[in-house]
Amino acid sequence: MPSLIDIRRRVRAVKSTQQITKAMKMISASRLRRAQERVTLARPFAQQMLRVLNSLATRVEDDAHPLLAQPAESSAPVLLIVITADRGLCGSFNTNVIKGASNFARDHNGSNGLELGLIGRKGRDFFRRRGFTVQYEEVGIFSALKFSHAQNIARAAMEAFTSGKVSAVYLVYNEFKSVISQKVVLERLLPIPRLELTAEAAAQGPQVDYLYEPSAAAIFGDLLPRHVEVQVYRALLESAAAEHAARMTAMDTAVRNSTEMIEALTLYMNKVRQAAITREIIEVVSGAQAL
Repeated sequence: MPSLIDIRRRVRAVKSTQQITKAMKMISASRLRRAQERVTLARPFAQQMLRVLNSLATRVEDDAHPLLAQPAESSAPVLLIVITADRGLCGSFNTNVIKGASNFARDHNGSNGLELGLIGRKGRDFFRRRGFTVQYEEVGIFSALKFSHAQNIARAAMEAFTSGKVSAVYLVYNEFKSVISQKVVLERLLPIPRLELTAEAAAQGPQVDYLYEPSAAAIFGDLLPRHVEVQVYRALLESAAAEHAARMTAMDTAVRNSTEMIEALTLYMNKVRQAAITREIIEVVSGAQAL
């Protein structure tokens, strides 16, 4: 049976850990509020831009812009951009993304190969030790996330795609749904996907085209790179908000568990102390009776 001093020492240790988890929960809650506002503001523009460009892509030829080119049979590898967090203590946030990326790698690594763009320290440390080809990496950007970070990532992906080094670019990240729910999303970034026409729409004949001013090439030259940057930026914002939500939930669970542990240890300590007092009383009574 442990002594009282050992139990008191353990209770103090659990209380110290509880103070840390409470502080981390409050910090994550305050950061989540700002991150959620940024995601809410960025989502409508990014989603509408994606719908418009998907519609445009169905009405132009593949050679209208290099970012629209659908590669034929190519031996170039696929580029997968994995977005994880820089820190842990956020439940299964990083594990779910890494698992999704590993499943994708298992499906594509055997054909033409796979290259990775790693965003976040956790994903970088995981895949670096497993021999994957890493094209580029970014760490420490979520502490002060800016649009310029998304631009650098998007430009590296566009350069690799247009130069023929990779045949396609995919994103895998955690999408923010709610405080208690995050969803791992795998989506194709390049080439820009086209809308799938329904059978009814295809039967109606050719789709109505747009009138371009000044020209389709000039509009695509400005619009498509910006679209890729916006989609990467939205994915980064989604991942940042999901990370804070996952950490807040994990720390809340840790606080509740530590409270239950403190209560159980306190009850056990009282029982041990009561047993010691009872034993001492019995010894005193036994000694008095012996005299």
